[in-house]
Amino acid sequence: MPLHIETPLIESSSLGRPGLSVWLKLEALQPPGSFKIRGIGHACERHAEAGKRRFVSSSGGNAGLAVAYAGRRLGLPVTVVVPETTSARARALIEAEGAELRVHGAAWHEANALALSLVDGETAFLHPFDDPLLWEGHASLIDEALRQGPGFDAVVLSVGGGGLLSGVVEGRRRNGLETCPVFAVETEGAASLARSVEAGRRVTLETISTVATSLAAREVCEQAFALTQSHDIRPVLVGDREALRACERFLDDHRILVEPACGAALAAVSDGAADLSAFRSVLVVVCGGAVATIDTIRAASAALDEAA
Repeated sequence: MPLHIETPLIESSSLGRPGLSVWLKLEALQPPGSFKIRGIGHACERHAEAGKRRFVSSSGGNAGLAVAYAGRRLGLPVTVVVPETTSARARALIEAEGAELRVHGAAWHEANALALSLVDGETAFLHPFDDPLLWEGHASLIDEALRQGPGFDAVVLSVGGGGLLSGVVEGRRRNGLETCPVFAVETEGAASLARSVEAGRRVTLETISTVATSLAAREVCEQAFALTQSHDIRPVLVGDREALRACERFLDDHRILVEPACGAALAAVSDGAADLSAFRSVLVVVCGGAVATIDTIRAASAALDEAA
């Protein structure tokens, strides 16, 4: 049995409108709280089959939690290295899965460097987004959605490092949906994909400023950028305030709490940043976020109000 579950696909009356059906793939209901377990679980299983006896990962939250969960399920030890910015809640959730937690560096790339130094011949390194095994696993999301529902003519999802985007494009390809566009949503303070598309080359952001910390990759993976050159991928930007507001609306409407990174995709639909006027049925990936609480979302909203 795979380490991920088949998540519900539901139609959203609150996000839909006359002439447009909006379907929600509820990845927030995965056991570790996000879509990450699809790709990471797939990769961990392949590494275990190849004889690896330990997993090491670097993460700001969701990916590390997925590796810790996969390791516990497979009976293999896990070390997760997180940067100092990782929340106390995220750290506690990773440790609750039985993983060894190390805190290192002011940002993810510093934590990643330490994680790589811990790898030996018996250890598999699990990158949070840049690995073909992850993309192959994430593609199962599209397989499921097509089995569960009436189909869709566009996909809306959030983009951080580009692992989910790469997996969804792979899922489209293997189901013959290459012409189905993907709206790739980022917050304005973490727009590495949008800036890269604008520049015609992969861009590394000098700074990141967003409450959607799961989107805080200074550079998207090479695969994600390459896909924008050969597929119909449409970058969309939303503000932090809109992403936070979308999280609260989604809790009210669907009784599911998601993090601001997921709220970005929801906001692109509800606030109209994604132009969906040419489509009849849209799939929105509700990517999840186990580390979010309603208190942290409201505190972030209050902080933005104070700074305004």
